Amino acid sequence: MEEEGIVEEAAAVRLMSSDSRWVDGSELEGEEKSAALLGFEEEAILRRRLWKKPKREDSLNVEAMIIAGSQGLRKKENLSAWSTIAMAFQTLGVVYGDMGTSPLYVFSDVFSKVPINSELDVLGALSLVLYTIALIPFAKYVFVVLKANDNGEGGTFALYSLICRYAKVSQLPNQQRADEDISSFRLKLPTTELERALKIKDCLEKNSCFKTLLLLLVLMGTSMIIGDGILTPSMSVLSAVSGLQGAITGINSDAVVILAIVILAVLFSIQSIGTGKVGFLFAPVLALWFFGIGSIGLYNIIKHDISVFRALNPAYIYFFFKRNNLKAWTALGGVVLCITEAFFWPIFVIATFAAMIASQAMISATFSCIKQSMALGCFPRMKIIHTSKRFMGQIYIPVMNWFLMVMCIIIVATFRRTTGIANAYGIAEVLVMLVSTTLVTLVMLLIWQTNLFLALSFPAIFGTIELIYLSAVLSKVLEGGWLPLAFASCFLFVMYVWNYGSVLKYRSEMREKISMDFITELGSSLGTVRVPGIGLVYNELVQGIPSIFGQLLVALPAVHSVIVFVCIKYVPVPIVPLTERFLFRRICRKEFHMFRCVARYGYKDVRKEDHHTFEQLLIESLEKFLRKEAKELALEMSPEETDADNGSLSPDVPELRVPLLSGKRMGGAKTAGVEDGSLIPSTSSPAAEDPSLDYELSALREGRESGFTYLLAQGDVRARKDSWFTKKLVINYFYSFLRRNCRAGAANMSVPHMHIIRVGMTYMV
Repeated sequence: MEEEGIVEEAAAVRLMSSDSRWVDGSELEGEEKSAALLGFEEEAILRRRLWKKPKREDSLNVEAMIIAGSQGLRKKENLSAWSTIAMAFQTLGVVYGDMGTSPLYVFSDVFSKVPINSELDVLGALSLVLYTIALIPFAKYVFVVLKANDNGEGGTFALYSLICRYAKVSQLPNQQRADEDISSFRLKLPTTELERALKIKDCLEKNSCFKTLLLLLVLMGTSMIIGDGILTPSMSVLSAVSGLQGAITGINSDAVVILAIVILAVLFSIQSIGTGKVGFLFAPVLALWFFGIGSIGLYNIIKHDISVFRALNPAYIYFFFKRNNLKAWTALGGVVLCITEAFFWPIFVIATFAAMIASQAMISATFSCIKQSMALGCFPRMKIIHTSKRFMGQIYIPVMNWFLMVMCIIIVATFRRTTGIANAYGIAEVLVMLVSTTLVTLVMLLIWQTNLFLALSFPAIFGTIELIYLSAVLSKVLEGGWLPLAFASCFLFVMYVWNYGSVLKYRSEMREKISMDFITELGSSLGTVRVPGIGLVYNELVQGIPSIFGQLLVALPAVHSVIVFVCIKYVPVPIVPLTERFLFRRICRKEFHMFRCVARYGYKDVRKEDHHTFEQLLIESLEKFLRKEAKELALEMSPEETDADNGSLSPDVPELRVPLLSGKRMGGAKTAGVEDGSLIPSTSSPAAEDPSLDYELSALREGRESGFTYLLAQGDVRARKDSWFTKKLVINYFYSFLRRNCRAGAANMSVPHMHIIRVGMTYMV
């Protein structure tokens, strides 16, 4: 990772091995005061353990210390057969609603552009629909795209996070090698295609233009999906209720529009009850819908014309284009729904509910995409409500929900017909498919290391088909096709500005971080008064001491006896198991009582714990860290070394597998043994008798009893006076506006205001 202004710092550290940890410690200058109750011999041993200086590399620009043995695999939840069946039933309402309701509008849209002059036109359009479904949703997505998942997660951002794990293409420079030890990271083993994959990896990592283009591609795909979340409810509901206009005398377009708006308002109002409950509510309706249209279709085929099966012959696609020429080109992607005879009202009611279900599918997808983009630093923070205690993927975002509702109502009231909305919907769909094709091709080359011919065949076949469809829908830009392009442009601008400003802010904090020499010179008192308590200094740096800490030392009359620099970091994986949540390391010597903690979350993880739960989890993990550090330091010292003043630490230390969290609370100093997860018997663990460990644990407990204070760093960025006008406009106005109006980080844990101290700092970029 290239950084400007990296300061060499004086914290002494030692790298044990690729799977081991960092142990801190340095020589103390001058004589220390003797402990009154300790004999000379015990004091000498204690001092050597506290201040012994092994052979170490000197830098804080290293990975945080991971507690050994916390990389255990996450236990998968074993679902019962009934739970699996229930989840499968929900997919009818959430997954298959969009495609299942397409007969409501597609065929009518086709023949609004192509007149029906003979049965060849109907057979040609139907054949075109059948083979479109066979090639894209079935062949492409079922057999290829679904395999390109990120531990079960799909979508553009899931693919992007998967690529970020194999190549350092993320714009935010906060990657750590320790992240690769997360059990859900799961990098692919090398194959014979490794050399080609490494060349692609180097090309992506070294060329900033490629990184930016990849990010823009992902943001564009996500923006189009959000646009779909606006267009799908509008078109589906309006298509369903428009059947009333010809069936009931006196029902005009105004009445249809008003009814569609009422249904949309109801649909978005019930989103707060959760995707799972909505899925259970709508799944029976969609099951009836599938049964209804299937039964009616079978009845019509038997009674009227069984020759409709001739549409399975792709030759009718050729006849369709031959007869209609350019009109057929503009009508690509259509199918018709003809609801007649005595079943109108039952099917109309079911069709209306089915349209709501299709809308629900895209609304859920929109919420999921926004949450993923927020976690990866590409969208302003918003309030997210997790509507299920069992399934973390079921979320509700109030602000986006009401925004989608307002935009849907505006679109329905403005367009009033489905034709213009269908033109817009087609552009959004095809662009999303093209983005997916591009990202999956990159996954094939970089991660799967597929044979080059097979990897290039995928975009050659499916990309060509999608480009043909794109050329057809782009011809309707002036007839409503401009709408998704406008939506996508707005969301793309917001997402890129947020990512750009966040990256500049992080790099500024890296450049301005405090030197360890400065902290060491201040001494253990940090140049001020240390009072009982634990101060959690929140910042975004995964390494180094943030410059905001210097502001705290100047602004506050005293600082806490224990300081923990906390960084909430999202890693490019769906879930980080709880036992692998925290990374710890010590900052400065032991008497400083300063630590760094990196709390890692996946983009699908739930951060709904209150501040009490987080505090308890952090303290227990920190106690584990201290015990582990004392054990390993004790094991590194042989009896001969204990009697010597200038011994060196053994480089070959066996890895100790200690779970991050044990079943028992760390209320008091326990004897280390098998009960608390160690493989070392309690009788052979000198750490249990280490006075320095007891002292640190007692200081930690004393600080915990005195309370926590959240010291929140509110860094802002401003463009320098000599910057380009565009940069000033983006940073000083647009990014600043987004930052002022986004959700604060402390709100995620509902921290009381009386426990918060905010310190601001402005960086010039």
